[in-house]
Amino acid sequence: MKSSKVQTAFRFDEELLELVKEKAKAQRRSLNNYIEGLLYQDVGNIPNEETKKAIEEAVHGDLERIEDLDTWLDNL
Repeated sequence: MKSSKVQTAFRFDEELLELVKEKAKAQRRSLNNYIEGLLYQDVGNIPNEETKKAIEEAVHGDLERIEDLDTWLDNL
């Protein structure tokens, strides 16, 4: 899937912005790249539908207990 970039504007507290710029510079990253990375860490970890189903199954489903990993892998 190709990602497209959209230009947008935000308003930040001046002191906060300076701190963020320093952090980005210390990591040798652009301000945009640094903030984008922070956002991906927060909202980018939202599970997709397949993962949500797997979580639901793990919480409420009747899962097979694996006592011996080698035997279980051999039976795959």
